[in-house]
Amino acid sequence: MTGRFIFMRNPCRFQGFFVILSSKQETIDMKQISIIALACVVLTLLSACGGKKKSEDIIAPKVEKVKPKAPVAMQEYTDERDVEWIGKIYHVAIHRHASDSLPMVKDEIGQKYKDNVFTLAVSRKDGSIFFSRSFTKKALNSYLDDDFRNTGIFEGLVFDKVDGDWLVFAASVGHPQTDEYIPLVIRLSRMGELVIERDVLMDTSNVDNENTENEDEV
Repeated sequence: MTGRFIFMRNPCRFQGFFVILSSKQETIDMKQISIIALACVVLTLLSACGGKKKSEDIIAPKVEKVKPKAPVAMQEYTDERDVEWIGKIYHVAIHRHASDSLPMVKDEIGQKYKDNVFTLAVSRKDGSIFFSRSFTKKALNSYLDDDFRNTGIFEGLVFDKVDGDWLVFAASVGHPQTDEYIPLVIRLSRMGELVIERDVLMDTSNVDNENTENEDEV
């Protein structure tokens, strides 16, 4: 009876032992699953971050070098008016046209610009010519610096005012398609004498130099 009793109890012990082993094995499997799951989450986050970083990469567009076009010419124009001068009426006519024979100037990209020819004619009321002359930049070179002499064009010539015995005209030589220019004054006397001067009151280059000096002082 005693031996049988012991035999009957031993299966219970082994069964409990197997139950304990089974529980421990399940615990180990759960830990492995948790570790694998955590690793998957980490890999997913890393992949997401890497993809986001790639999407934010900026690809700079290729900058194409600006190529010079055909030579640029200013528009042709004519300005005519009647002016009361020294007690009489005179007709003043100014005409501008781009020249194919004058040397062209270039800007920093090599773009070419045609220079201009101006014709000034002053006639009396009866139609007789009092004064007539064509002007190019060459006639103004003595009043320009090397920069405008080489890279400027004769842009403008307009009637300004009557000043006693003089007809006064404003002229300008400038860098094409910019606001940089040298202002000039052309005066025509009642005797037909022509005087050209640099307009120091309107000289933009002098203003720029003064501003630069003031900035240096500050």
